Amino acid sequence: MATRTRRPERRQEPLSRERIVSAAVELLDTVGESGLTFRALAERLATGPGAIYWHVAGKAELLAAATDAVVDTTITGHDADAGPQEAIRALALGVFEAIDAHPWVGAQFARTPWQSPMLRVFEHIGRQVQALRVPQAAQFTAASALLNYILGVAGQNAANVRAVRPDTDRSDFLDAVATEWAELDADQYAFTRNVAGQLRKHDDEEEFLAGIDLILTGITGITGATGIGGATARPLSAD
Repeated sequence: MATRTRRPERRQEPLSRERIVSAAVELLDTVGESGLTFRALAERLATGPGAIYWHVAGKAELLAAATDAVVDTTITGHDADAGPQEAIRALALGVFEAIDAHPWVGAQFARTPWQSPMLRVFEHIGRQVQALRVPQAAQFTAASALLNYILGVAGQNAANVRAVRPDTDRSDFLDAVATEWAELDADQYAFTRNVAGQLRKHDDEEEFLAGIDLILTGITGITGATGIGGATARPLSAD
């Protein structure tokens, strides 16, 4: 007599777009974008694919909604009394951590540039740039520089993490790379050899925020606004 396959228990909570998107985020985190199918999502939600299509038209819409849900956590709940520089730093770090935790978000940003949800991040950065009293003619450049830096570094960091085996110790990995740098040709890689020790002990988030501060120093130098640490900002120089 054939053994009957036990069907998964049916869902107890009503199916909603919010539940579908939340399950999609979990699935993307587990198996990546290639594993996000309506069949796999239906199994996770203990429902049929047709019920999901009632709330979401297709995979592209689902990816956009999942990305928007992750981004929403980075631009809400911030201190309303924070100054524009502190707000930019908090938003930047939120996006950095979000892409670190959900690497597929970075790929989605790259696939749909200048569309929501990336446009929401750009809007929040732009409002803080305006609060810094950056001249109108320089606002697009200032906001774009911040956005491109945030997405570029966050995306590269996520790619670096994925390229390393999960069981690899970070300190051991950096030590090995720093050792390789220190042994490079002294004439061809003079600078790289010189900073090899800094690579060995650097913190990714600290370096990321230091880059944000460098950009903010340049931005506030345009206006003479209060700069990093409360001092009057000056344009960066080579000295």
